This record gives sequence, structure tokens and C-alpha cells, in this order.
Amino acid sequence: MTKLTLTNHVQTNTTVLENEFIDNHMANANGEYVKVYLFLLRHLKGSNGIPTISQIADALDDTEKDVIRALNYWKNQGLLDYEIRTEAPAAVPSADIAASDVSDIERFRSRKEFREILHVTEQYLQKTLSHTEMDAITYFYESLGMSADLIEYLIEYCVENNHKSIHYIKKVALSWHEQNITTVAQAKCNTVFYNKNYYTVLNAYGIRGRAPAASEISFIKRWYEEYGFSSSVIIEAVNRTMDTIHQPSFDYTESILKRWFDKGVHNLTDIAAADSDYMKAKEHKTPNRENARTQKTAAAGRKAENKFNNFDSRSYDMDDLERRLLQQ
Repeated sequence: MTKLTLTNHVQTNTTVLENEFIDNHMANANGEYVKVYLFLLRHLKGSNGIPTISQIADALDDTEKDVIRALNYWKNQGLLDYEIRTEAPAAVPSADIAASDVSDIERFRSRKEFREILHVTEQYLQKTLSHTEMDAITYFYESLGMSADLIEYLIEYCVENNHKSIHYIKKVALSWHEQNITTVAQAKCNTVFYNKNYYTVLNAYGIRGRAPAASEISFIKRWYEEYGFSSSVIIEAVNRTMDTIHQPSFDYTESILKRWFDKGVHNLTDIAAADSDYMKAKEHKTPNRENARTQKTAAAGRKAENKFNNFDSRSYDMDDLERRLLQQ
């Protein structure tokens, strides 16, 4: 088991904080990190020894991973010195910083913070959580390291967009985790960005009054993220779609944008250049097409001329025929 070893040389009834910390470190640090630093400084010479990670988390109403991140931060700053050992002497004050066991779900459900997360989730979903749903929330909290505030915003965001399925909520949580979204502020910026882009595209198609479908979101995300196009380029492709087939078609727009992507188009100027190259190539092919059309017409004419070549030609004296008709 890994152990944390710290030392301090101040009086037991006084906690001394150097001005250097206030002047050069406190302003740039996360507030939760400052709390952990001060709490440890307070207990370095305590009669009960240094508290464990769980005790620090409970005392400061933080998660254990928050505490570990704070310790790592201050170590990187050079203000907190500790050793990682497989075994520490019993006489050395220490705090356990072993990684939490993910399978120990019940341990987290006994935490006040986690119980509050479950309660808030039930309020949003308006139901008693199933075992599967509680396991998912536990996964967000422990395995993904999401804070209570971030989980609450996750549930709020999904419910407001008419998604109460825990499977959908889990997909959003994994997406945020992949994008390194760890705070509510980051999540809000992310959702605002995507919502703006989604509805920009829908409005360009003339689609209003509804949220984008899952398949439509997939297309739009590909255009922005995989292809890296700006809104102006995407809207140009949408406009060409509407001008050509006169109805919304994500597949048709996809074909336009995929062609532009393959040609290295990045902005509207690149599109104009691509259009110019296309017109030049088309003009170059036009004479060849005209020659082919002329040859085809000539061949058809020759075929028409030879259509009755197997029959003998006849000549008629129309004046003589008219005279005979009158005599009768």
C-alpha cells in the first residue's frame, strides 16, 4: 500500500503560512487545492497524526480524487514534499493514497456527497433509481472522476434536452470525459458551442421548432470535428443542397462536404478556387462532347438513309396520273 509522508516544524497550537504562499501561489491555485494544503498544514503536528485521504475528503466535503489531485498539484509546485513507499514505518505519520477500488460501490454510497448526487438524480428523473442507474452514477463519480456538481449538471442538461435514458446520459458523460471536461463551466461552454452549431445548420435547412435527431447530430459533428469546417463553409454546402434538390438532405450535403474535404478546402476562398477549376475542366471537355454528339447525329442520319436500301426505287409521272384521273 502506498503511503504519504510529510514533515513540519511549527508549534502544535499554531499554523504558520508563509507570505510567499499567499503572494506567489494562492492566487493561481484552485480553491479546493488551497483548502487541502491548509488542512494538511494544520494537521502535520496533530496528536492523531496525518489524516487519511478519506478523512480529508470528508472534512472538506471533497472527493478522494480531488484530494489526490491537490496533493499532486502542490508537489509539482514544489511546496509539498512526500514520499511514495510500498510500506511506511509505523512511527511515521502517513496518509493512504492508494487508488480507490472501483468495485467497492457500497463504500461510495455511504458518503454523504454521493447520497446527495443520487437524490438529485432522482429529482431530475422523477423516479426511484434502478440498480443499473445507480451503478452508472457510481461509474461517473468514481471511474470517470466527475465532481458532484458536474454530475448534477450532466443530469440537468440531458433531462432539459428530453433525454432521461441512463444509456444516453452515459454517452454524454463519456464524451465529456474524452474531451477532458472536468468542470461545469467547461461543460456549459461545450454544450453552448454545439447547440449553436446544431441549430445554425437546422435553420439553414429551414428546419425549426425541433431538436436535431441523433443521425443529424452525427453528420453535424463530423462536419465540424472530423472535417474541421467552419459554419460558413457548412452553410454554403447546405445552400447548394437546397438550390439543387429543393429539400433538406444531410446525405447530399455530406457528399458536397466530403468532396471539398478531399480537395483540401478550408474556407470560402478555397471553394471559389475549386469551382473555378471545375468550370475550366468542364469547358475543356465540352468540345469533345460536341464532337461526339455530331458524330452520333451523323451516324443516325446515315442509318436513316440506308433504312430502305433493300427496296427498288419507283418514279411517278404526276401529270399523267392527274390526267387519267380526270378522264375517268
